[in-house]
Amino acid sequence: MQHLSIFPILIPLLFGAIMLLPPISRDLTSQRISAVTGTLLLLISSAVLLFKVDHEGVQLYALGGWQAPFGIALVADRMSTLLVSVSSFLAFAVMLFAIAGRDKGGAYFHPLFMFQIMGINGAFLTGDIFNLFVFFEVLLIASYALLVHSGGKQKTQAALHYVILNLVGSSLFLFGLGILYGTLGTLNMADMAIKVGQLEGETATLAKTGALLLLVVFGLKAAMLPMHFWLPKTYSSASAPVAALFAIMTKVGIYSIFRVFTLIFGDEAGELANIATPWLWALALLTITIGTVGVFASPSLKVLSANLVMVSSGSLLACAAIGSEVATSAALYYMVHSTLASAGLFLLADLLARQRGKAEDRFVRSRAFLQPRLLGFGFAISALSLIGMPPLSGFVGKVMMLQATQTTVQTMWVWPLILIGSLAALITLSRAGTTLFWRHSGSVAPEAEPAKATEIAGIALLLLASPVLVLFGGEISAFTLQAAANVHDILFSAYGLLPGAIQ
Repeated sequence: MQHLSIFPILIPLLFGAIMLLPPISRDLTSQRISAVTGTLLLLISSAVLLFKVDHEGVQLYALGGWQAPFGIALVADRMSTLLVSVSSFLAFAVMLFAIAGRDKGGAYFHPLFMFQIMGINGAFLTGDIFNLFVFFEVLLIASYALLVHSGGKQKTQAALHYVILNLVGSSLFLFGLGILYGTLGTLNMADMAIKVGQLEGETATLAKTGALLLLVVFGLKAAMLPMHFWLPKTYSSASAPVAALFAIMTKVGIYSIFRVFTLIFGDEAGELANIATPWLWALALLTITIGTVGVFASPSLKVLSANLVMVSSGSLLACAAIGSEVATSAALYYMVHSTLASAGLFLLADLLARQRGKAEDRFVRSRAFLQPRLLGFGFAISALSLIGMPPLSGFVGKVMMLQATQTTVQTMWVWPLILIGSLAALITLSRAGTTLFWRHSGSVAPEAEPAKATEIAGIALLLLASPVLVLFGGEISAFTLQAAANVHDILFSAYGLLPGAIQ
C-alpha cells in the first residue's frame, strides 16, 4: 500500500502504453476491453487512496527515495485525492459511452484517452510546480490529438486555436517557473511556501512577476476572462467523449490557482500575501457575466453546455477570490457537481443529435425522437442539476457558495451574479427542452440511432452522481471542509510535508 499514491498515474500510463503495442493496437475490441479494465482499476485504486488519506492523513510519495525538496514528490491529501477520484469516475463513465462506437473516428483514441487521464491525475497529485508543468504538457499533448478525433474542418480549426493558445501558455509557464526558481531556489511547493515570506524589496517584486505569470497560465486553463474565448468553440466541436472528458480540464487550472495561491502566496507569504486576490475578484465576476451572455446566445445544446462550463469556472474563481476555508469547501463540492453534470450533458447532447437527423442538437424544429422518454428523462435530470434546482446537487453547491461570502460587499457582487447565472440556465435549458422535445414534425429520422446499453450506462452514472451528492451531502461537505482546512493550514501540510522533511 505504500505505492498507492502513484497508482492513479501509473495505471493509465501502463494501459496506454500496452494499447500502443501489437496485437492490442490492431484490434479495437481488445483496446476497448483494456480501456474499460484500466479505467475500472483506476477508479478502484483512486477510491482506496481517498479512503486511506481520509483515515491516515497526507501521503507523501518520494520517487526513487529522494526526499523533498530535492526529489520528485507526489502528495496525496484530501483535496487532491478527491479530484483524482472524480477524474477516475469520469473516465470510467465516459469510456463506457465511447466503446459503443464513438471511439471509431480515428486511430489511438484509447491510448490518448489514458495518457490524458494520466496527465490530469498527475497535475492533481504533484508536489512540485515544475512537475505540474510536465503533467500539464502530458494532458495537453493528448488533448491536441483527441480534439481532432473524427476529423472535420470545424474540429481542425478549433484545434489550431487551442494548440496555439496553449503553446503560448506553456511558454509563459516556463518564464514564470524560471523567475520563481531564480528568486526562491526551489520549485517544491512546500519549500516555496516556507521561503516566500522571507523575500523583500526587488526580489519580492521579481517573484511577484513570476507568480502573476502563473496566474495568467492557470487562468488560460480555467477559461478565465479574457483567456476564455477558446472554450465554447473547442468544447462544442469535440466529439462527445472528448468534450465530456474536457469537462474536468478547466478544473485543473482552477485547482492550480487554489493550490498555488493559497499555499505559496496565501496569508503567510509576507509582501506577496494574497497577490492574486484583487485580480481574481474582477476577472471571476466578469467570467460569470460573459459566460451568462454566452448561455443566452447559444444556438445549440453543445455550445450551451460549453458556456455553462464557463459560468461554473467563474463561480469557482469567485470562491478562490473569497479565500476562506468555507469558500474553498464550497468550491470543492461544486467542482465535483459541475464536472460530472456538465460531462453528462455533453454525452446526452450527442445522443439527441444522432436522433434528430440533420438538425442535430441545434435549437430548431426537427423530426421526432426515436427514444423520447429515455432522452427526455435524462435531459430533465441534467437540466435541473445544472440550473441548481432542489433537490439535486447543483442547489446544494450554489447555496454553499452563497453562504461563503463574508462581507456585505462580497454578498452584493457574488449573490446577484450567481443567481442571474442560474436564472440564465433556467431560461435557456427550458427553451432548449421545449424546442428539442415539443417542436417536432413528421416521423423519426431514417438515420436516427438508438442509444446503446453502454451509452445509457455511462450517462446514467454521471447523472446519478447528482442525487448521490445530496444523499451523502453531510459527509461530503464535512470532507470538503476538512480538505479546505488542510489546504489553508500551511503548518499542517506546508504541502504537508511531514515534520522535518524540509528545514
